[in-house]
Amino acid sequence: MKPTRQEALSLLIQYTHSESLIKHALSVEAVMRHYATLYGEDVEKWGIIGLVHDLDYEQYPEQHCTMTRKILEQEKWPEEYIRAVVSHGWGICSDTEPIHIMEKALYTIDELTGLVTASVLIRPSKSIFELEVKSVKKKWAMKNFAAGANREVIEKGALMMEKDLDFIIAETIAGMKTAAAAIGLAGE
Repeated sequence: MKPTRQEALSLLIQYTHSESLIKHALSVEAVMRHYATLYGEDVEKWGIIGLVHDLDYEQYPEQHCTMTRKILEQEKWPEEYIRAVVSHGWGICSDTEPIHIMEKALYTIDELTGLVTASVLIRPSKSIFELEVKSVKKKWAMKNFAAGANREVIEKGALMMEKDLDFIIAETIAGMKTAAAAIGLAGE
C-alpha cells in the first residue's frame, strides 16, 4: 500500500487538533517536497512523510515516534515510510539513525521550520517572502529565541546532508514559501 496525501492528511487531522501543530506539519511537508525536487526524488512520498512526521506528538508526547510507528503499522503503511518518520527523532526519542537522504532532510529541517516560523512572526509584515537567511542566522545566535528549536540537531543534520547551514536555511525558507498561505506566513 502506498499512502496518498489525502490519507496522510486524514490521519494527521484524526490525531492532531492543535492549529500550530497542523501548520508545523504543513511546513515540514512543503519543505520536504522542495528538498525532494532538489534531489530528484519522489515529491509525493517525501511530502507525505513530512506531513505525518509528528502524528503522535499531541496525544502521546512521551511516546513520540513510538506511537507513530504503531499507528502507521496498523494503517499498513510501507516500512520505508515508517522508518523515515521514526528516524526524525534519532537521539531524542528514537534509536533509528537517518540513513537515506530523505531521512536526513527530515531530521534536519523539522526543528529549523520552527526557527524560521518564529523569525517570520516577529517581523512587522509577518511574511516569509521578506525573510532572508541572514535574519534567521541572527536569531540563531540568540539562544533564548525559539529556544525549542534544537540548533544542535539542525547542525548535525546539515553535516549529515553535507550542506552548509546557509544552504539549509535558504532552501527551508524556499520550501516554506510554497505553503505560505496554509501555514499563516503569507503576510498581513
